[in-house]
Amino acid sequence: MKSHFCMFAAYNTWANGVIYDAAANLADEDYRLNRGAAFGSVHGTLNHILVADRVWMKRFTGEGDAPSRLDTILYDDLALLRVAREAEDARIMEWIDDLRTEAYSGRFTYTTIVDLRTISQRLAPALSHFFNHQTHHRGQASALLTAFGEEAPVLDLIYFQRTEAGRKFA
Repeated sequence: MKSHFCMFAAYNTWANGVIYDAAANLADEDYRLNRGAAFGSVHGTLNHILVADRVWMKRFTGEGDAPSRLDTILYDDLALLRVAREAEDARIMEWIDDLRTEAYSGRFTYTTIVDLRTISQRLAPALSHFFNHQTHHRGQASALLTAFGEEAPVLDLIYFQRTEAGRKFA
């Protein structure tokens, strides 16, 4: 199970790099244009992914900043957002790498943001959600990018597994 989640942490880092590279090709006006996605624009979507990651990492580790709104704009500048994204990805990879095997079947408790309920659940299913959530919203960002005529970034897990970094997981 550990290698499975290590793969997803590495994939997450790779896929975020791909989507940020593609977003950097947009004119700033297009990057910020509300196209009706869940978080409006490429800008809103990339911020949301980082917001959610910080919320979950605070729940998992008890450390770090966790915004109180899912639509928080953490960074208005794409370059600064990318620096923060890369730091969070490194934090995620280190934390996953340091997890002991028995931790995956352990439980943790947190309070939801939307309706302030207390939830207790096993870590492994929550980690599956954590990585799936990122993939879901990167897919939305990819769709927004293609709507501006950008070539669709290839984000498939199998493509990651064919990269130098991903081969050890294939």
